Amino acid sequence: MNRTVLDLWVGFFVTLGVLALMFLSVKVGNLSSGHLSETYVVHAKFDNIGGLKVRGPVKSAGVVVGRIAEIGFDPVSFEAVVTMKLDGRYHFPKDTFASILTAGLLGEQYVGLDAGGSDKMLDAGETITKTQSAVVLEKLISQFLFSKAADGQDAK
Repeated sequence: MNRTVLDLWVGFFVTLGVLALMFLSVKVGNLSSGHLSETYVVHAKFDNIGGLKVRGPVKSAGVVVGRIAEIGFDPVSFEAVVTMKLDGRYHFPKDTFASILTAGLLGEQYVGLDAGGSDKMLDAGETITKTQSAVVLEKLISQFLFSKAADGQDAK
């Protein structure tokens, strides 16, 4: 084989490898989830959001129905305000319940939506009022330890 042809093949495979790495980094970073369908925005207030992140998934029945657009703090109510962009194909009742869940034991956190039974649907810009905050493992452990310490003192 000619040296020029060999250099051409090496260049081709290096370019192919770089493109594959770029594709994987976009997939891992959730950057490819932006699709062109219509979205609408809803808000939810939580006491504690744990490790929730912007661009995290919003799921209902295990299906991704949207993404977290913004996380803010309400200085009046001292709660975290999560702004979600939901896919326009999916509409939820006004009494929908939003909770922060964890995928697996130590996996990423996401917002789970459980549809209610109301006939009226959430409109763009409305706030989901029924929420459940994230379960913080450190709080559970400290509550368990303090309750065991209190039990030990009561036994004396």
